[in-house]
Amino acid sequence: MDLRRYIADIPDFPRPGIVFKDITPLFLDRAALRYVVDRFAQLARELRADFVLAAEARGFVLGGAIAAAADAGFVLARKPGKLPRETESVEYQLEYGVDALEMHADALAGGARVLVHDDLLATGGTASALCELVERKGAEVVACAFVIELAFLGGRARLAGRRVESLVVFDSP
Repeated sequence: MDLRRYIADIPDFPRPGIVFKDITPLFLDRAALRYVVDRFAQLARELRADFVLAAEARGFVLGGAIAAAADAGFVLARKPGKLPRETESVEYQLEYGVDALEMHADALAGGARVLVHDDLLATGGTASALCELVERKGAEVVACAFVIELAFLGGRARLAGRRVESLVVFDSP
């Protein structure tokens, strides 16, 4: 399936000079949505993932569906102050600033196998932070799965040593 036709370029969002890759058109098409969920659920099953960990907010849309289709648990990674119990937190560099993510401290334990998911791999800051949260708990990142990869930003290098799967790769802006 050609997923590129479901990705809209939004210039100057969230800041001037950034071209935002919007996957919300993909969510509107049931065949495209099913394709993405099925591809990543199959990956999670093949790798025997116990959990899918996804970042707020677009990662949640697919992350929960992938986890359910793969018969895995789902772990939320949220912005600080959004989770009600004790959390693990990590700060990371975005292509346009600094941010942080948290997950419940008891969400993962040693030996858990985790598929890390987000909608987009850019500089690798968010994905690297998610992997750090997993590995701090003694769990294993079995793969990182993205709908879109902006290869020209080099984010894959920050995930060195980990399996990376991207459905659509942009080699230039």
